[in-house]
Amino acid sequence: MLYTRRKNFDRCESGTLANETRVIVNTEEFGSPAMVDGTYCVRKVSNMIVGDRLRSLRETKNLSQGDIQQRTGLLRCYISRVENGHTVPSVETLEKMARALEVPLHQIFYDGEEPLKLPNFPTRKKGEDVPWGSSGKDARILRNLRRLLKRVSESDRKLLIFIAQKMAQQTTLRAKTP
Repeated sequence: MLYTRRKNFDRCESGTLANETRVIVNTEEFGSPAMVDGTYCVRKVSNMIVGDRLRSLRETKNLSQGDIQQRTGLLRCYISRVENGHTVPSVETLEKMARALEVPLHQIFYDGEEPLKLPNFPTRKKGEDVPWGSSGKDARILRNLRRLLKRVSESDRKLLIFIAQKMAQQTTLRAKTP
């Protein structure tokens, strides 16, 4: 989470107006509202300054701000303001800069030496492991049955469940007999 402080409009080298925003980054949790650089902060923020990371990536690739300007279409003064922490870039702008630097977007935020470890998500079930009614035609039948069962009285629902149980028992008995 980043805290920002808005200042008055400022002029870039090109003479255009740009809204100046200063990023305040701190790892301490503020117990009560604390004044940091003229701004009241009340929440914990992570210790990451995107501008410094962008500058270090740009310098490792031996690119100038002018090169980034040509590759992204962003003004050089804007790139400078981002790198100096005066402006918070949007996600779109970060995507443009990542493309210009020829790095994946996550590398702007992650500077570790080890490769990024992805969480271990459970795999999707296939074939027989997929429960009935979870997809396709079976899901439509189940959805229709649920819609119709809403309209039926409680006693009729109990009767339908009883009949379904008896039918399931008969099916298992037939399957067991040779």
